[in-house]
Amino acid sequence: MALDADILLDRRRLKKSVFRWRVVAAIAVLAVILIGLAGTGLNKGVFGTLGPRIVEVTIDGVITEDPYLLDALAAVEEDSDVVGVIVHINSPGGTMVGGETLFEALRRIGETRPIVAEMGTVAASGGYMTAIAADHIVARRGTVTGSIGVIFQSMNFTGTLEKLGVEPLTVKSGPLKAVPNPFEPTDDAARTAMQSLISDMFDVFVGMVAERRDLPMDTVKTLADGRVYTGQQALANGLIDEIGGRREAVRWLEDKAGVTTEAEIVPLEIEYPEDDLMTTVLEGTLGKVLSSEGLKLDGLLTVWQPQ
Repeated sequence: MALDADILLDRRRLKKSVFRWRVVAAIAVLAVILIGLAGTGLNKGVFGTLGPRIVEVTIDGVITEDPYLLDALAAVEEDSDVVGVIVHINSPGGTMVGGETLFEALRRIGETRPIVAEMGTVAASGGYMTAIAADHIVARRGTVTGSIGVIFQSMNFTGTLEKLGVEPLTVKSGPLKAVPNPFEPTDDAARTAMQSLISDMFDVFVGMVAERRDLPMDTVKTLADGRVYTGQQALANGLIDEIGGRREAVRWLEDKAGVTTEAEIVPLEIEYPEDDLMTTVLEGTLGKVLSSEGLKLDGLLTVWQPQ
């Protein structure tokens, strides 16, 4: 009987030992899976997030409507682990609607998280519109900024066509349909109509600057005569807050906005389809070659175009 009791006791000990090793093995396997998911970023959606993060958004080149960028910013808006945003801007601007939608997307994030803008070589017109979505703006002394205004460009080929003996024919439903038309002279009525569009969007732009920079409307209108400013001039006129770069931007988030120093800075991930990615790369490259961005942009523009 004593022998049977010893055998039974040994079996129980063996079962407990096997169970403990199975638990250890299961934990080890789970740890390996978690490490693998951390490397791919898939654990963000399955097991939560990786802790507090500062997202760095780069706005480079001509600003147009970009649904993939807006989707990425919407994801940032919903991510509670994002504790701050840095927006690096190197852009001469772009379309009015492109700048407006980007501004609004950043402001939705800014309602719950601090945003700091860091201007690069150029942050003019629509680029500056993007910057004022931030709570704090940093620029280099030599940064080209400002150019607060709206522009619409067209051409008139009537003189050339006359020399070539070509007479264009246009049939339209009303005198202001498709004006200005490069194949017919622009009369006073057409100019007045176009100026009305420009003035309306200009008032929107000026209002945005006045509100975000806490400046009197008259002051902004004086500054918004289309000229560009250096970073130093922009600081003196209240258009930016500080001279500096990325280091100063991060320092502001930590010292003034109270963002934890343990927050990791990560780039914004934008998921472009392969064909759209190729188009984006080509447009960004060709856009630097073209002397006028207006050659490939339609609509009202907020863009700095040095001739």
